[in-house]
Amino acid sequence: MATGPVRLVVIGFCPVTTGRLEELCRRLHTLTDVDAVARALPGSFHVVAADGATIRVQGSVSGLRQVFHARLGEVPIAADRADALAALTGAGIDMDALATRVVCGGMLPPPLSDRSVWAGVSTVAPDHCLLLEPERAREVRWWRPPEPELALEAGAAALRAALITAVDGRRGDTGALSADLSGGMDSTTLSFLAARHTPELLTFRWAEAEAGNDDNHFATQGAAALPEARHLVVAQDELPPIFTDPGSLADTERPYLYPRTLARVRHTARLLAGHGSRSHLAGHGADELFGPAPGYLYRLARRHPLTTVRHLRGHRALSRWPLAAVAGQLVRAGSPAQWWLTQAEQLTGPPPPRRVPALGWGLAPLRAPVWATDDAVAAAREALRATAEHAAPFADDRGQHQYLTALRITAPAYRQVSRLFGAAGVALHQPYLDDRVVEAALAVRLHERVTPWRYKPLLAESMRGLVPDVVLGRTTKGDFSADVRAGRQRNLTALLEVFADSVLADMGLVSPGALREYLLTPHADISRDITTEKLLGCETWARAARQPQPLANRIFLGSDDVPESASGRVHGRDR
Repeated sequence: MATGPVRLVVIGFCPVTTGRLEELCRRLHTLTDVDAVARALPGSFHVVAADGATIRVQGSVSGLRQVFHARLGEVPIAADRADALAALTGAGIDMDALATRVVCGGMLPPPLSDRSVWAGVSTVAPDHCLLLEPERAREVRWWRPPEPELALEAGAAALRAALITAVDGRRGDTGALSADLSGGMDSTTLSFLAARHTPELLTFRWAEAEAGNDDNHFATQGAAALPEARHLVVAQDELPPIFTDPGSLADTERPYLYPRTLARVRHTARLLAGHGSRSHLAGHGADELFGPAPGYLYRLARRHPLTTVRHLRGHRALSRWPLAAVAGQLVRAGSPAQWWLTQAEQLTGPPPPRRVPALGWGLAPLRAPVWATDDAVAAAREALRATAEHAAPFADDRGQHQYLTALRITAPAYRQVSRLFGAAGVALHQPYLDDRVVEAALAVRLHERVTPWRYKPLLAESMRGLVPDVVLGRTTKGDFSADVRAGRQRNLTALLEVFADSVLADMGLVSPGALREYLLTPHADISRDITTEKLLGCETWARAARQPQPLANRIFLGSDDVPESASGRVHGRDR
């Protein structure tokens, strides 16, 4: 789109007309003006704009769509995949970045989790844009989260409008539309919003293995209220068990966070394609936006102490928080830099006490597993300390910072999930990760977004009258521990075989004997399985990354090249 000196193209999902985009682009006089255009567009997309020899590239604020950059000779280049740049530049593994992931696992927060595991490839933060100039590339912050000032009622209305726009834009124009209907509030919401324009919707869910999982009850209630829809429920014995084919690779962009369900996700995508689905709606991102972020109590205690006391009583009754430990965190000042330094110091310390919430600048304390080598721990500790030197909060409120942290940890993994679906011919859509939906959720007062007395109150209020009250009033969340335990037991031999010939051990990051003992030791919950899962993602990635990388068919943008064919048309689906 070119209506003046600045040329602009939107790539991805953006449900506006060409006329509306032209109207917005008339305001463009410099690349800085792209800020306002990007904030006005719904959806999840990349924006590329050019003014003379300078190109601006940016992804989505959730982190679902990212931008990476590197140098090819003397020329700065950018792409939407880190492994594409690695293939083009011949980049190898960033051993320090990989060691940090091996040691810190899936709870490693940004900005350190943003760091590419490909040497020489840089990741643009979701709130930054990349400026490609003839001789250099610069990252500039352009987005800040809204202040959480809206009352619940007003915030729910804004979220309702944003979600309706997001789902209405995903109509199945070419092929059937499907949606998850697990019985949880997140997926059920999307199913009911989609059924407004596609009553013949295909809904999907995995049956439960856990006797105490009440998803079935709520999913049945939701399905009964969608009489024109087709409902597909896959029994446990028809699904690949958890940890099936543990040596399989998701892709080479980065270590995958969820390899235990990789075979199950691929099976699901093929199954949906076989039933005619060409677009599928999933609730990824809702937990990160509407779930608990206990850090909100820190600022609340200084502004509304009586409200804080009521919330603390509720949380303590519900979750058995120890009063002394919580009070200690509430009175303790500390910056993000101090949080990172503390993690470095305590990396090999004892496990943190149970039931103590994280009220600081992270989601959980970082601890090195017993199978991490001294060299790996030393590299991770140095990376944590280096991060402290430039650490800054994503938002002033610790709770808001925690929400953004959670999004930035998981959104790149959800992008990898979308590729798994795409390989089966199904476009995966994740409306909760649309930019305007994210902003609508973040604009609501945190102590109304998070309470000990209600489950996801903001989402529930936003969907009142559109989703059955029985679902909106749900106070439980499905438990899949039985699936994990059964899958681990069935595939333990395969897991041991993967790590018996570990590339990570060959790199000096993992102690094979300690890891084998860890895998064979009985344990009471699934925490060890989650730790094993994150290590498995690093192992399968490292095996593939050691091989020469084929050049992926992805977008590349040099500092003096914008595709002449970029028309600026904006479609209601990815292209």
